[in-house]
Amino acid sequence: MIIDILTIFPGMVAGPIAESIIGKAIERELIDIRIINIRDYAADSHRTTDDRPFGGGSGMVMKPEPLGAAIDDVRTKDPSTRVILLSPQGRLFDQDIAFELSRLSHICLVCGRYEGVDERIRNHYVDDEISIGDYVLTGGELPALVIVDSVARLLPGVLGSNESLTEESFTFGLLEYPHYTRPEIFGNHRVPDILLSGNHGAIRRWRRQQALVRTLQRRPDLLEKNQLSREDEELLAEAIREEGDEKIGE
Repeated sequence: MIIDILTIFPGMVAGPIAESIIGKAIERELIDIRIINIRDYAADSHRTTDDRPFGGGSGMVMKPEPLGAAIDDVRTKDPSTRVILLSPQGRLFDQDIAFELSRLSHICLVCGRYEGVDERIRNHYVDDEISIGDYVLTGGELPALVIVDSVARLLPGVLGSNESLTEESFTFGLLEYPHYTRPEIFGNHRVPDILLSGNHGAIRRWRRQQALVRTLQRRPDLLEKNQLSREDEELLAEAIREEGDEKIGE
């Protein structure tokens, strides 16, 4: 998969993508991430990429010429590229969209800045708009990194284990169950006995129940969006009955 990142601040994304799992995936040629400096497509000697808005108002707007030229260059090399503008006006990014993007061969993430991009870019050069949340950032670089990280780890071979993907939060509409590792006793807190039992069927059941309870407690909206199986309903009801005697997860 190829991911192009169009930005006027290449340094903001160069460091993070060279580290950890993403960096290793690039080294292993499982993904190709290309950082494109929009300033390289500016026609003037000052490499200007922004200007004052028509009609007045505060802030600056990203000029259409250099940004349009950068997108044209990407599309000339691969007409199938999906161009995505990182924008608070876009559809809200979630795991389903991450899966959707991971199935594509080439995406181009456009990092807006200042008051945004010229509307003609939005209307005539962009295929999609994505937001990572209802809050304001200084630019699209951090959202681009969020999308890169979320999408890249879904690609075959990047994590090294498909099981890691299937057990994660949001993969099946639930938050993930709690995790424990050595030592068995930390301070006055013990690892739940069930995890030390060796009974893999009971462990799977406990983990599913914990995921259901955690989702109910922290993100009940996720349960409302999903149709629970009869077994899930029974696990959740059992946990709710027992919760008065012992707080689940401790």
